[in-house]
Amino acid sequence: MSWPGLKRVLTVLERAVRLRCPHCGLGPVMRHWFKMRDRCGNCGLAIERGERDYFIGSMLFNLVVSEMLFAIVFVAVMLIAWPNVPWDTLQWAAPIGMLAAPFVLFPFSKLAWLGFDILLRPVTPDELEP
Repeated sequence: MSWPGLKRVLTVLERAVRLRCPHCGLGPVMRHWFKMRDRCGNCGLAIERGERDYFIGSMLFNLVVSEMLFAIVFVAVMLIAWPNVPWDTLQWAAPIGMLAAPFVLFPFSKLAWLGFDILLRPVTPDELEP
């Protein structure tokens, strides 16, 4: 197995950020914000390629990205505002942001997870349904 090149990785991630199918770059792949289609509306790729609990990895990915985003924003606010850090604002904004981020990032993380899966296990013709 050969590893995908950087250009291919960036293409797949860009498609996930645009909420498009990581395989064909089109779609539609979403019914609404919290519900994915069973298959891509263009190429017919099954959105859940693996076993029954396929998207547990995307939930972990979502959590890690959300927490990293929180840490970056928290440290940036502290560094920018130092020495007058708005602790009262951070006390309320941080938990709200931490609760909202996983919901906001949900479809992106699912498609990024599918994209990483496609990079490691390329799509076969029998997976595509016209």
